[in-house]
Amino acid sequence: MADTIKSLEQRVLGHLETIYADTGLGDDGPVLASRLLEIMGLECRHHQPERYKNLWDQGMVTMITYGDSVQRAGEKPLSTLHYFLNAHLKETISCVHVLPFFPWSSDDGFAVMDFSSVNESLGSWENIEAIAADYRLMADLVINHCSSRSRWFENFKKGIDPGKGYFVTVAPDEDTSHVVRPRTTDLLRETETAAGTRYVWCTFSHDQVDLDFKNTGVLEEFVGIIRRYLDSGIRIFRLDAVAFLWKRSGSSCINLSETHELIRLLRTLIEHAEPEAMIITETNIPNRENLTYFGNANEAHAIYNFSLPPLLVNTLLTGDSQYLSQWMMSMPPAQNGTCYFNFIASHDGIGLRPAEGLLSEQELDEFINAMQNFGGRVSWRAAEGGENRAYEINISLYDALQGTTRGADSFGKERFICAHAIMLALEGIPAFYIHSLFGTGNDYDRLKHSNQNRAINRHQWDCPELEELLADPGTHHHQVFERLKQLISIRRQQAAFHPNATQFTLQLGHALFGFWRQSMDRSQSIFCIANVSTQLQKLALSDINLIGTDCWRDLVSGETYQDLDARVTLKPYQVLWISNR
Repeated sequence: MADTIKSLEQRVLGHLETIYADTGLGDDGPVLASRLLEIMGLECRHHQPERYKNLWDQGMVTMITYGDSVQRAGEKPLSTLHYFLNAHLKETISCVHVLPFFPWSSDDGFAVMDFSSVNESLGSWENIEAIAADYRLMADLVINHCSSRSRWFENFKKGIDPGKGYFVTVAPDEDTSHVVRPRTTDLLRETETAAGTRYVWCTFSHDQVDLDFKNTGVLEEFVGIIRRYLDSGIRIFRLDAVAFLWKRSGSSCINLSETHELIRLLRTLIEHAEPEAMIITETNIPNRENLTYFGNANEAHAIYNFSLPPLLVNTLLTGDSQYLSQWMMSMPPAQNGTCYFNFIASHDGIGLRPAEGLLSEQELDEFINAMQNFGGRVSWRAAEGGENRAYEINISLYDALQGTTRGADSFGKERFICAHAIMLALEGIPAFYIHSLFGTGNDYDRLKHSNQNRAINRHQWDCPELEELLADPGTHHHQVFERLKQLISIRRQQAAFHPNATQFTLQLGHALFGFWRQSMDRSQSIFCIANVSTQLQKLALSDINLIGTDCWRDLVSGETYQDLDARVTLKPYQVLWISNR
């Protein structure tokens, strides 16, 4: 055992020497490596992870929610959430991502005041552990910044530990024109400290002060936080805004090599502590850059598939699948041990950066105009050189799909179901934002009262009211909920829908979007075909080369296909999952 511990210590030291190559650790390197193993509880024993093991299968379906998205009078929201999951989604959802549940000061949880506590208004660690006992639990490691009201930042201003050297500061005249960030506010926050005026780096807002990982004390703090989360049953770590973590003078300060190596370090520590634990990187950036976070199967286990939401929504707005198909053909298959994390709606919005280079400026403008016509708002970012550009659209997905670029129509619900049927069939793990499951629309009241664009898609449901709506067959909430649950149930039983099963894009023209999935043992094939237009579309079964010796049927409708030379008519936004099993 001593030899294996020594080997792990040397591996951790290798990560550290790469991260801190510019500053140098000297004789402190081995001490720090040993200290990190001690914090993680690895100094005496550890697991040996399998690098190319898939920690998921086709049954893994995720729901993304705030701790208080569903509420009931007189009850802690986390307790209500747990009740709702068990009462309505026990056979549907296997993984739950509870968005930041810590004490916070702004940004609906992403300005964390204390990483070691659960917000008392939501519940307690016991509530978190109870959910983790029934579902695979994902939590945010808000690793780039913390709240300006945190103890760390208060100590920074006083010049005492812990916190004294925890934050990024630069001279006010330093050239930051190359810095890329998702906001247009001033980058530097003027702050009075015991040592005089300091200018603190704020990638997101002046209430979200950036942590300085050049200080190894910050690294030790976060390794301790990871250990706390593991002990509470958390098995998936979402590295929030991790692309911005490392800062280097004169650079864009995004996707730097030190950031990638730090993720590799955390991966090494986490997987040796708990081999079933996963890292997912949240990097809302252009597709090519996003793909680099797989590393060589030694960084993220999964990456958010950020290009999917804008491209899929654009496809359904225009009735033209060409850009979605082109992008699909360019996407490398994820090797075993890695996978895509697919989503089409989130607590933030529809990111536009991942569509850069995939849609033209004119097409992006048309997309934005359509979203604004359906009640959406636009959030802006500061690009390199100081230019402001559209960063994301803030809108509920149900309202985003109420029409096309020509305006609203009567196909909204079918278009919405079509979008999710496509997502469910794609290579990767599917994730549903809680409000998509219910068909929740834009919340203009929250938008007005908060004056924050993202609030438009962060509705809070009264649990009895929601249950009443979901029980009423006449409501679109019931209809959406039941149809999505049916599709999820079908998906979870198909080997060809394993997140790493083979995928090939089909060429069926612009109004049809199709791809072929094949199970890893090659016994099952599913041809997934969607009509993405408002018009009836004909599909010649001979065009998808169904094998004549197999029996083929649509898993969604149950229809069987005897004549493989026949032409099938697809209604607007109808989806077929044609399977040989």
